[in-house]
Amino acid sequence: MADSLRRLVNTSSFSVLQDKLESWYKDYHVISCDQNLNRCCELVELTSKIQGQLFTILNFTAREGGHYAGVDVLKSRLLPWLGTCFSMATSSVTNDTSLNLIQESVEKERKIRELSASHENDMQKMETQLCSTHLQLDSVKQELADAHLQLDNTKNMSATTLLATEDEILQLKAELRASRDQVETYKRKLDVLDDYERQVRLLRDEVSFLTAEKSMLQERLVRSCSPSPLPRQSRPSSPLKSESPTRAQLTNSSRHARLVSRFSDLYAVERLEAQSLLRRYIDDLEMVQRILFIATVEAFQAAKLAYRQFKLRVKKTLSPSHLGPESLEDSVVDYIVRNLDLYDVQASVNDVINTMNVNPRISFPPEVDFVLINSFIRETCRVAFAMQTLDSPLDLAFTSGGELYSDNKYRRSYDSEFTAPLVAYHVWPALVEGDGVIVKGEAVTRRGALWRSRSRSCSPVRSGSPTRTLGFSRSRSPSPGRLSASRL
Repeated sequence: MADSLRRLVNTSSFSVLQDKLESWYKDYHVISCDQNLNRCCELVELTSKIQGQLFTILNFTAREGGHYAGVDVLKSRLLPWLGTCFSMATSSVTNDTSLNLIQESVEKERKIRELSASHENDMQKMETQLCSTHLQLDSVKQELADAHLQLDNTKNMSATTLLATEDEILQLKAELRASRDQVETYKRKLDVLDDYERQVRLLRDEVSFLTAEKSMLQERLVRSCSPSPLPRQSRPSSPLKSESPTRAQLTNSSRHARLVSRFSDLYAVERLEAQSLLRRYIDDLEMVQRILFIATVEAFQAAKLAYRQFKLRVKKTLSPSHLGPESLEDSVVDYIVRNLDLYDVQASVNDVINTMNVNPRISFPPEVDFVLINSFIRETCRVAFAMQTLDSPLDLAFTSGGELYSDNKYRRSYDSEFTAPLVAYHVWPALVEGDGVIVKGEAVTRRGALWRSRSRSCSPVRSGSPTRTLGFSRSRSPSPGRLSASRL
């Protein structure tokens, strides 16, 4: 008995039976009815084989116990189970119940047939719809292929048109480049012509001035050669010179008002034009405003330096021949006022641009040149030079980054922080006469302005382009030294 039980355990019949049941459950709805019946019969056969082995083990176990051993267990468990399996079905079912069961089974079979027929009809309908869908899909695929062909044809035509358009664009660019070169040539010729006209005008003024001086010298020579003692008595009476005002003194107030108005126009017109021009190349509005402010300050510095040098040359020229009645200083200023066009403004513009090229507070794109604001710098230099000829010269107020904001000198810009006490950067300088402010400037106030100004000053120095100053045609107007040489 123990050997039979060991073989049953080793064969793992129940594990095989469980695996087959699980496999049948998974494939029940996939396989056909015949295959399901075959699997069921296979399971019944396997169950009967296992039951036969169990009955054999039961027989061996009952024999080993003797005639009376295990009788109670067989009576209480095996015999009742066998009785329920073989006799219970026949004893509890009557003839009427059998007829009812037969009718129910017939009705179920009829419903099953009807359901199968409707299922087949549905399947046929679905197959018909599937066929029509396939046909529509084929037609859509054909239309898509036709659309792809049309798209390819359109692309080819567009590529051909694009090539032709590119050729035309290249030709137009070449023509535009040639036109620009021609315009530049004409501009250079026009500049040369302007220089010639200016030189002619200056030479005419010089001739008229020398003619007047010659006549004056001749009159003095005639008076000095005459025997009358009156001219000799007029020599020691030099303290009684006439105090007739010069042209510069007579026009000082009108020139003062005109220059102040011109300074306001520089802020309101030329500055905005230069700002809009720079904004095409620089997106940072703060940097653009810094550039224009620095250009204005440097233009005033260059103009003041040029005025001092020009004044020294004029004084050196007029001092040998000056006899009065006005003082030499008044004569020099009057000469400068009458001949403002002798000021070499282009040299000042070049100095301003060279100074701005090495300014550490300016960050400028390398492909753009300060020549863009050449006209703004030129007009500022002219105004600043003319302001030095006034009886009380006009100048710009001193400015520094991070300085304390003053309502007397500045007004805040629209984007300022109105509670900030320090100036972040200046938009326009204030115009002063002595210690009094004539025209207020504009400044931007923000918190942390001192730290920002220090960080700006620590930025790397921008190297100037070697071609920056080559584009200027520096005018060679006759200086007062050359005039004096011609006069002497």
